[in-house]
Amino acid sequence: MKKTMIVAVVILGLAGAGIWAATLFPPNSDERVQQNSAHLQSASFAVENMTCATCPITVRRAMEGVAGVHEVTIDYETRTATAQFDPERTTTSAIAAASTEAGYPAILSESAL
Repeated sequence: MKKTMIVAVVILGLAGAGIWAATLFPPNSDERVQQNSAHLQSASFAVENMTCATCPITVRRAMEGVAGVHEVTIDYETRTATAQFDPERTTTSAIAAASTEAGYPAILSESAL
């Protein structure tokens, strides 16, 4: 019984240390630091098929999953997405494709052309 308790305490301690390390050093932290806001560009997209309150979450996650995308804001009412991105690392076509692949076709807005 004592050995089982000791093993359980050790496992919980190691798991706690892992969680602590994960919060201290989040993934992509290097990517966020390297992106200089002076080099970021903004592009707006018209996004189709957003029919419920959770759709914008899916679109945002898909677009932010593209390497080089810094931030995405979604306006559900106007069915638009605005992405801040590093043009040296990605393109508007890649950002739109990520949304389209998630089931929400995105078209670069005329004003961004």
